[in-house]
Amino acid sequence: MSEFVTIDLPQRSLRAQCWGDAALPPLLALHGWLDNAGSFARLAPLLAQHHHVIALELPGHGHSDHLPAGSNYHFLDYVRDVLAAADALQLARHTLLGHSLGAGVAALVASARPERIERLLLIEGLGPLGDDGSHTLQRFRETLAPRSDKPLRVFHSIEQAVEARSMVSGLAAELARPIVERGLIETAGGWRWRSDPRLTRSSASRLAESQVQALLRGITAPTALLLAQPATSYLPDAMMQARAACVANIAVSHMDGGHHLHLEHPQAVADWIAAA
Repeated sequence: MSEFVTIDLPQRSLRAQCWGDAALPPLLALHGWLDNAGSFARLAPLLAQHHHVIALELPGHGHSDHLPAGSNYHFLDYVRDVLAAADALQLARHTLLGHSLGAGVAALVASARPERIERLLLIEGLGPLGDDGSHTLQRFRETLAPRSDKPLRVFHSIEQAVEARSMVSGLAAELARPIVERGLIETAGGWRWRSDPRLTRSSASRLAESQVQALLRGITAPTALLLAQPATSYLPDAMMQARAACVANIAVSHMDGGHHLHLEHPQAVADWIAAA
């Protein structure tokens, strides 16, 4: 069984889905881009025997608040919100688990507050997307150019939304369903995504790869990184090896499968976490 909780921060409210006894050691879980707490629906029950699992929904995702009009989403702001949520939850020290975007955020949370992190568990991510300078100007101009967001797609049924997400992500429909069901809101004529459309906008700037590596050197917690094989296109082996080399106490593992390993192979990922 799980429960949903609201975490009230000074600037916004975030939502989380929790599994396990609150008296157990806390494990804070962070989902990927355009995902939500449903991303951990298959893994969290397996972890709940030994942890109080708190799957936090980042701003603009799931049922958490969107940013005010005129604002944009920035990676470092996610780090601030996660730190604020941990304070609100009174998590003096905890295990931190992240997938994809959530893994990138988790890595910088662990770098910012190393004394707070018991273990750092990363699936398909280690730090934010970096910048080698080759597309900086183009990205800058495109992001700041006048734009109008496309009308939100309306799905006639939840099944149609599941099929659409499955086609885009490559996830089997039954694995995509927990994310989709959590990520929809009923509207006139059917269902639409409840996530903030501004999440699909590119950032005008990214940290240089040298800066990302400098931040990763601030991680002191025992760290385990799990990567899919074959490698995800935006997580090339050479880059991930260079980043992993910046973390003093890290174990890197590989698992056959796609980007959402924790949905595809929840028991194998739970075993990886238990051994980390």
